[in-house]
Amino acid sequence: MTAQQELYAEIERLAGMPAVAEPELAAAINRIRELAATSDPQAADVAGALLKQLSDPEAGPVDQLLRSGLLRLQEVMKEGMEEAAPPSETKPAASEFAALADDPELIHDFVAESREHISSIETNLLALEKDSALTDAIHGVFRSFHTIKGLAGFLDLGAIQEIAHETETLLDHAREKRIEISPHLIDVILKAADYIRTGVDALSCRPVQEALQSLPPWQALKQEIASASANALNHVPEVPEPGMGNAPDPGPAESAPPSKQLADNQAPARKGDATVVRVDTGKLEYLVEMVGELVIAQSMIRFGPEQERRGEERLSRNFAHLARVTAEIQKTALSMRMVPISRLYDKMARLVRDLARKSGKCVELRRIGDQVELDRNIVEEITDPIVHMIRNSVDHGIEDRDGRIANGKSETGYVTLEAFHQAGYIILRMSDDGRGLNARKIRDKAIEKGLIGPDQNLDERSIYRLIFEPGFSTADRITDISGRGVGMDVVRRQIEKLRGNVEVASVEGQGCTITLKLPLTLAMVDGLIVEAGGERYILPIYSVREMFHVTGDKLFTIEERSEMVLLRGSLLPVVRLNKFFANSRQASGPAQIGIVVEGRTRQFCLVVDRMAGKQEVVIKTLGSCFKGVPGVAGGAILGDGRVGLILDVHGIDGGDASDS
Repeated sequence: MTAQQELYAEIERLAGMPAVAEPELAAAINRIRELAATSDPQAADVAGALLKQLSDPEAGPVDQLLRSGLLRLQEVMKEGMEEAAPPSETKPAASEFAALADDPELIHDFVAESREHISSIETNLLALEKDSALTDAIHGVFRSFHTIKGLAGFLDLGAIQEIAHETETLLDHAREKRIEISPHLIDVILKAADYIRTGVDALSCRPVQEALQSLPPWQALKQEIASASANALNHVPEVPEPGMGNAPDPGPAESAPPSKQLADNQAPARKGDATVVRVDTGKLEYLVEMVGELVIAQSMIRFGPEQERRGEERLSRNFAHLARVTAEIQKTALSMRMVPISRLYDKMARLVRDLARKSGKCVELRRIGDQVELDRNIVEEITDPIVHMIRNSVDHGIEDRDGRIANGKSETGYVTLEAFHQAGYIILRMSDDGRGLNARKIRDKAIEKGLIGPDQNLDERSIYRLIFEPGFSTADRITDISGRGVGMDVVRRQIEKLRGNVEVASVEGQGCTITLKLPLTLAMVDGLIVEAGGERYILPIYSVREMFHVTGDKLFTIEERSEMVLLRGSLLPVVRLNKFFANSRQASGPAQIGIVVEGRTRQFCLVVDRMAGKQEVVIKTLGSCFKGVPGVAGGAILGDGRVGLILDVHGIDGGDASDS
């Protein structure tokens, strides 16, 4: 593709936009200046005249001038290229396309940009489903398909280009108000977006030709889109006058109006005068790792032999300055891994919509805390658990319309996702206003499966925890959405893997709430440094409930085997850390510390020799040799250069703790 052809493609893109934002205007002017220097005399004249008009404050609205000028440039350049090039050269040769498609950097950019556009398409379509008069949303979807079409054509990705082009045609009818967006059209457009997503996902992990061959045939989908467009054109509804005077009163809004949300979603990727730049995730991970090494080095200097010279004022100032700079670098590097949780919310909004339509229920998603940020890796890891939770909620928790009306509820059921910060952690809460959990039914099913004995008394909280057991389900029927007992145990395992925990609360007949407590990042952990058996360990603070001095009058032995501690009238199992890891040195003396921690299924008391301090440490993996070792979540280099094991309290609880 020649420079002139690339320039024409850019002008075509800008000319097809319904509105040109300030960043796009700057880009357009740069392109026009570039064009004015080309050897095409007619195009250069048009470009020069346009630049002159844009610089004249009295010439008229800049947006209108730019649009008319771009359209004129488009025509002039097209005529010039057709006259200058022989027929065989009006389009790049197949070998040139092949070379472009084989360029991994171009494919990587196409995949990244297309995923952003698909996410934008879904967000806008879900808004259109609630209010088909949102013209900004229609324009946003049109722009996304138009851009994908252009990029796919540039790389000769025929199937993706064809589907995007046909969908763009349908959206152009809606944009020009020749048709009205209906639920059926939204279904068809979402099918097109899903097809493109399938192709994009294939391109991300396979060679281009293999990825294209793996796609299902596109002709049937293209015909479905064309038929939907033709049918809508043959049944044109009346279009209300601007201002939405015929629309019903939307009532009090619980969040920003849809138009404002769309404006935020469609805003250019700029903040002030700074442009957002894409960075390869591998480079970003390496940067965070190197910053972690810097933190370790700073800590070793801080606690090394030099501390004996701390009395020197200048050295003390230098240590303090180094600590401040290191902390700022660490904070900035970790913030680069943070993304807004709205990305997860967008996926779940589409999921709720599809599940509701499949189950025949009326369900909507409420979103709270869209701008809360957490580690990108955590967002990826919690996607599957949230999907399982929402599937169960829509399929089994929320009643159908008749059931809700009979229970005095509104016809529409609500699933609410809420995120907020609390004491250095992220709290992610999913709730619904459905039928809630039936404690009696859960207990009966647990007895039937042999999970608990018929005479065993459990409080409500413990009964609810049984839903996280593998294969546990109280569903009366199995559907293609849920009900096979696969899901909630996955939720628990995945959250524990992320050093978090999960809690369930419910009121029968009113709904259920599942709360996830997650660390802000997977790169660091705030921990207590404890000693047991001559070794040092890091106990994550999030798992600690309380600490106390262990004295002989608080310890009891049951059947000369299991050790228990009496704390405020309650007996807790005891796990002596030195025995758990079979250290040669034994804990002794009255100065032992008891730490009450939250295990997988219970609280228990971890007994250590002493507390050595509190420190935020960089997590290091221990390699395949230590993979699966009970009670170990990783390692960290402490200030004195020694390695400390990071404890996994769920693994300790699941280990052979009763014999300790």
